[in-house]
Amino acid sequence: MGLSFSASRSSAATPSPDPGLGDLPESCVAAVLSHLDPPQICRLATLNRAFRGASSADFVWESKLPLNYEDVIARVFEEDEVFFNKGLCKRDIYARLCAANGFDGGTKKVWLDKTTGKTCMLIPSNGLAITGMDDRRYWTRMPTEESRFRSVAYLQQIWWFEVYGEIEFPFPAGTYGVFFRLQLGQPLKRFGRRLCNSEHVHGWDKKPARFQLSTSDGQQATKQFYLKDPGKWIHYHAGNFVVTDSRKSMKVKFSMTQIDCTHTKGGLCVDSVVIYPV
Repeated sequence: MGLSFSASRSSAATPSPDPGLGDLPESCVAAVLSHLDPPQICRLATLNRAFRGASSADFVWESKLPLNYEDVIARVFEEDEVFFNKGLCKRDIYARLCAANGFDGGTKKVWLDKTTGKTCMLIPSNGLAITGMDDRRYWTRMPTEESRFRSVAYLQQIWWFEVYGEIEFPFPAGTYGVFFRLQLGQPLKRFGRRLCNSEHVHGWDKKPARFQLSTSDGQQATKQFYLKDPGKWIHYHAGNFVVTDSRKSMKVKFSMTQIDCTHTKGGLCVDSVVIYPV
């Protein structure tokens, strides 16, 4: 009796530990995580078991996905039966969409920005219509590590310069900018050093290049720039477009021209067209 009584008194005298983050219900943790951006959610998931479990909740990640993410999946993964048959949770869908996914035969790439969840797109030079591209007197396909696609279209010399592209895609609602990634001069690498051969650069200081875009709902933009700074990759802004209804696919057309035939122009690298939220 005495031993039992002593043990019970000792137990009562020991204070219980203070509640910690690990004692929070997962549903409460998930409600908090839904207000954070994805990198923050991933960092907090390493705190303890409750946060790790809450970070996998579908409603947390569905709030980060575009409202029309199912349309985006259908457009990008239309031939990927494995993707549709896996039964992925929303977190895994978000992670898959954040990777640079090729579509339209690999001629375009699209991904979600990991922090904002906004849609970004890249269309390489081989996904664009370039006047005279098949004639090696004017254009060549040049391999380089300075392009995400490992090659660029290099213009030696031409009278009529025209690059054209278009994309039809279920863009989530928002404002997007269209940019041409260009460089004057031929990129080289020698003894591990980056160099630029400006031998063929000419004609771009006489008349500006014209950049245009138009959309299927009637939006239009036109800008003109003189190309400059050989050896530097520059994003030339063709204009912005606004998507208000994400339930419909929008067709966007864009072009770059310099068609003044009083002089030739050359020495230009065309890498890609980039579309991203602004």
